[in-house]
Amino acid sequence: MIKSAWAALGDDRALLARLVCVERPGALSARLPVQRLARACVGTCALAAAELGALRAGLGTVPRAVVDDGAVVTAFHSERLLRIDGRAPVNFAPLSRWWRAGDGWVRTHANYPHHRQRLLGALGLPDGAGPEDVERLLLERSALDIEETVYAAGGLAVALRTPGQWAAHPQGAEVARRPLVERGPVGAPSARRLPPLEGESGPLLPAAGLRVLDLTRVLAGPVATRTLALLGADVLRVDAPELPELPDQHADTGFGKRSATLGLTADSTALNDLLASADVVVTGYRPGALDRFGLSPEALAERYPGLIVAQISAWGTYGPWGERRGFDSLVQVATGIAAIEGSAMEPGALPAQALDHGSGYLLAAGILRALAERSRDGRGRLVRLALARTAHWLTDEAGRDPRTGGPAYEGPDAWLAERDSPLGRLRYARPPVSFTGGPADWATPPVPPGSSAAAWG
Repeated sequence: MIKSAWAALGDDRALLARLVCVERPGALSARLPVQRLARACVGTCALAAAELGALRAGLGTVPRAVVDDGAVVTAFHSERLLRIDGRAPVNFAPLSRWWRAGDGWVRTHANYPHHRQRLLGALGLPDGAGPEDVERLLLERSALDIEETVYAAGGLAVALRTPGQWAAHPQGAEVARRPLVERGPVGAPSARRLPPLEGESGPLLPAAGLRVLDLTRVLAGPVATRTLALLGADVLRVDAPELPELPDQHADTGFGKRSATLGLTADSTALNDLLASADVVVTGYRPGALDRFGLSPEALAERYPGLIVAQISAWGTYGPWGERRGFDSLVQVATGIAAIEGSAMEPGALPAQALDHGSGYLLAAGILRALAERSRDGRGRLVRLALARTAHWLTDEAGRDPRTGGPAYEGPDAWLAERDSPLGRLRYARPPVSFTGGPADWATPPVPPGSSAAAWG
């Protein structure tokens, strides 16, 4: 899978010789080769980082990149392993779960209050309704009817499908036709070039001096920008003040970043100033949601020549589901993963939110490659990924996971670290992206949401 991931970024296959893998069989036990997917995504990102670092530092040889399954598996569980003053995180709300429908299964996502309200409203239930009320009602309806009714109300519910049913679905067919990573030049050439890395006495930081505007939420996008922060980028996460965020997920993906709140409107002087000085903007909102604010990839490329625009979505920006909301757990349900990993009695799931994490590292790799390409022609780049396309890669293109030898994975302890932060004492998963001379940890811990100024440092 590493070869196909690296090929999706359009780079020299000879560089794959600079990547060393430490395999630990059985660390992510599943029917699908999810551990191989995780290794490929992180390894590709590490290699892209080493390549960009060599380019900027004027090195004659690309540093050796190392991907260790232990670090990878631990990082793919980062949101579960995080501890804040010893407290375990809260990841799923009571109405985010599987439900039996009249003719099958359906999964809902209601972690955010507005999604919970829309789910209950779509079902004709009051705000105070609990799981038992929802359970009783859903048993009387078909899974597809529940899916369409809830989505029409702006909520999130997906009916369980088999791989064959997803392949026959118009969205599944459209996803299968797309490349794993959509990428290409956009906008007019500019004078933007990557400055060389000079006088570095510490670790090699391929993204040092670059500004990344982080307009993402939940996991995949924030994982990508957290990785760019590891590599030295000045990452500013900006959230609209009216949108609630889950504090534990914000903390888990906030390492190395600053965090600000700002209205995402077309006439925002502060937002325009941020964009005018940014090297990269990463968006993770539902496709089309930011277009009315002048933040579509096409508008950004036209207004800011040389800007790298990266976009992550659940279902892709195309097809009948192109403007639907979605999350990793729901994509697993629609694409057949939950059916493959389940049994005749109930659906299953991957042992980690691998679509989120894997897509995040692939997105970071695509951005790093785009920066290297911009250094040659000054043109901006568009990089797009979809969780559903990553799922297709896992279910239809990955093949079987060969059983190879290697050291055992004996739990996450060896890849966890602790440090103090403005949020309290943190236990967290160390970054899995590793290359010779590169950083071993983020420079700063996460900060409370909205605690930074909406300006570049």
